[in-house]
Amino acid sequence: TVSSLVPLQSCQCLAWKPRPVGVWGAESQHVVAGYSDGTIRVFSVSRTEMELKMHPHSTALTAITYSTDGEMILSGGKDGLVAVSSPRTGMTIHVLADHKGSPITVLQCTRKQYHDFGVEGGELWLATSSDRRVSVWASDWLQDKCELLDWLSFPAPADPEGVDLPPSLAAFCPWEQGALVYVGFGMQEEALFYSLRKKQVVRRVSLPAFATSLSLSPAAPFMALGFSARLLRLQPCPAGDPQDYAGHDDTVHLCRFAPSGRRLLTASHSAVLVWELTGG
Repeated sequence: TVSSLVPLQSCQCLAWKPRPVGVWGAESQHVVAGYSDGTIRVFSVSRTEMELKMHPHSTALTAITYSTDGEMILSGGKDGLVAVSSPRTGMTIHVLADHKGSPITVLQCTRKQYHDFGVEGGELWLATSSDRRVSVWASDWLQDKCELLDWLSFPAPADPEGVDLPPSLAAFCPWEQGALVYVGFGMQEEALFYSLRKKQVVRRVSLPAFATSLSLSPAAPFMALGFSARLLRLQPCPAGDPQDYAGHDDTVHLCRFAPSGRRLLTASHSAVLVWELTGG
């Protein structure tokens, strides 16, 4: 197992390497993990061994992902720095300080057409930090290009003292090109749909409470949301009656759709549930 290969360090985040484009049925055999000592380690699943160790951060890792082609690793730290590293060379090629001072909560990459939004690059990626800010970037790593496309800052009332705030979470919308969804502590308990083309919030979905986890289905227009009241909600988009499910023993802190969209993984303090999704 990965944990037995790295003693005395806490694994804070991990991500599967994307499978090669056009290779159907092939499963990725590599996982990247971020640790409490600021290191990144790449593991071979088939050989159950560590292949690469890098140290791009001086603080604990809080988010990690691969670029869409698997050629770069994007990692975010507790200090808000985002590093872009090459698993081929072991070198860190970019360090972005735009979110410095606030822990990175989400890193996500998605493909784009080369000249979408008037910027070059075949990939969009976003970084979200706990201060309710989201940056969106267009990149072409082979050409060493990384351009800021948009910078979002979501308002909220004064932070209540002694209360754990819900995380700031954002995700690109698979069924609505050029849009992203944001949830977090704010003026209202809602999910916000933001258009990168119009540069404004275009839709709001009311929620029963502030969400603690978020995942968007890659196969159908609906999203999964977790809440602190042990609740999981499946929300059709743009409108429709939500479906609520109990079954967790604590805050639902993780929702994650499988690539097929047919299964949903959710996790709380001591329970991991796998949901089979049926119907159209």
